[in-house]
Amino acid sequence: MKSLLIDTTKCVGCLECVGACKRANNLPEGDTEELSWKTYTVVKEFKGIYVRKLCMHCSNPSCASVCPVGALHKTSAGPVVYDEDKCIGCRYCMVACPFSVPKYEWSNPLPRIRKCIFCAERLAKGLQTACAEACQYGATTFGDREALLEEGRSRIEAEPDKYINQIYGENEVGGTSTMFLAGVSFSELGFRTDLAKDPMPMLTWKVLSMIPDIVIMGGVIMGGIAWLTNRKNEVSLHELMEKDKEKSLNKKDSK
Repeated sequence: MKSLLIDTTKCVGCLECVGACKRANNLPEGDTEELSWKTYTVVKEFKGIYVRKLCMHCSNPSCASVCPVGALHKTSAGPVVYDEDKCIGCRYCMVACPFSVPKYEWSNPLPRIRKCIFCAERLAKGLQTACAEACQYGATTFGDREALLEEGRSRIEAEPDKYINQIYGENEVGGTSTMFLAGVSFSELGFRTDLAKDPMPMLTWKVLSMIPDIVIMGGVIMGGIAWLTNRKNEVSLHELMEKDKEKSLNKKDSK
């Protein structure tokens, strides 16, 4: 599976990756500060450190799992791609993405979901992503995921004072195809650090799989409450009948 390893210690903020992405995807100029329908990657600065933002291309993407029509799906090559002909505009993918990546064409009469698709057409031709090709400083490296993980670990081991001992994306939400190296904690660079290691769809499935048990348990509890209530009413009615019977007998005896 193809991936990207983005080394934030090497990025100089030249924005060549942003321009290459726009050219490769025929995107208009503008919106270089935040991800939008016309900008699939941006470079943000955190205290002098430049950090790219783009689709993480999760190994088990939640955007694809919630799509009711299969407009998004993960390919075996690595990209999470989008089929606008299937999209119904429900925007569930925008809500489900833990990285807030998919954007919507609000101003388009026929709006679509827009996000990085990992240059899927270029990959099909045996090419690397346009952003990786444009990077002259080695900040964005394209390759097989396992090889990039090995490269990341080698850099960390070789320069432990330069890097923190973590590859962001190796384990987050089950792993991603876009991974990062950094010299400071990822929380300082705007990354979410509260994400589980399990894929997000797996967490959803675990909750859903519990529903039958919850329903059964709830039914047992409610049934027990109903039985106790009925039993209490039966006892009260029996006691009342016994009292009436006793009164009747007392009246007969008095006569």
